[in-house]
Amino acid sequence: MSALYTTEALSTGDGRNGEVRSLDGVLDEVLAVPKEMGGPGGDRTNPEQLFAAGYAACFHNGLRLIARGQGVELPASTVQSKVSLLAREAGGFTLAVSLTAHLPGLEQSTADQLMKATHEVCPYSNATRGNIEVTLTATVQ
Repeated sequence: MSALYTTEALSTGDGRNGEVRSLDGVLDEVLAVPKEMGGPGGDRTNPEQLFAAGYAACFHNGLRLIARGQGVELPASTVQSKVSLLAREAGGFTLAVSLTAHLPGLEQSTADQLMKATHEVCPYSNATRGNIEVTLTATVQ
């Protein structure tokens, strides 16, 4: 396979309470452990939020691409990604993701089919398949 795009990011400081930035400088964020995990929280982001944003945007793009290829118009679609950090019983941590697409005006069966088809081609879905739980939901109203 040849790479269509490659990017790089650097983490400095104290990991989850440090800073991340892309080497091109476009992304530059100070991180904070969420209050729910015993950290300071506040107006700083965290790795799970960054993952959720990336997954939502990538899946939404794929959804629109698949729909266009099938002749389905999605004038007002949205995709919401919910990422949960889970403690494993055997130790360590894992993630779980819930993707909800709002596809107003479509038949439920069409919306469900688009979600399944997108899940087969989205790079985030392919990277996580078999590793973490990903739940798909489509709403049409």
